[in-house]
Amino acid sequence: MAPCAIRPVCEAHLEALSALLIEAVAGGGSVSFMDPLAPEEARAFWSGALASAARGERVILGAFSGEELAGTASLFLDLPPNQPHRAEIGKLLTAQAWRGRGIASALMAAVEAEALRRGRWLILLDTAEEGGAAELYEKLGYRRAGLIPDYAFKPQGGLTGTILLWKRLAPAD
Repeated sequence: MAPCAIRPVCEAHLEALSALLIEAVAGGGSVSFMDPLAPEEARAFWSGALASAARGERVILGAFSGEELAGTASLFLDLPPNQPHRAEIGKLLTAQAWRGRGIASALMAAVEAEALRRGRWLILLDTAEEGGAAELYEKLGYRRAGLIPDYAFKPQGGLTGTILLWKRLAPAD
């Protein structure tokens, strides 16, 4: 398979985004939804996310091999007025067929670059304690801020904690 190019997603990618979210949830990804995730629920989520991106409240990037969506990551920008220097990362998803090929790291680098381009130099994110990507994030320079136990249900049931992580991309002003 060809290497992936990172670029913004749009409404034309709605079905691919929805399929990726459904696959992630079915695979145990703790990304706010329960298994089984209905296609219409996945489409509704991504439709709302794309509308939010159109309003400038977030950025949604995709990793593409040709027109195949290999992964996605979102950068949340819609934060309170006293936090114009930070952003949050969410919905980092890599298609199972593309895992282990650096897609997640490439997406993280791209959203970090976008954050800096927009004057956001402090990044926060969270990941599930069980089955999450804390190890990846720590390899990318994120530091643990703490653990909240029993934070959310795993897609197939049972509670898991969430690990909060942060990264400073540039010195404070």
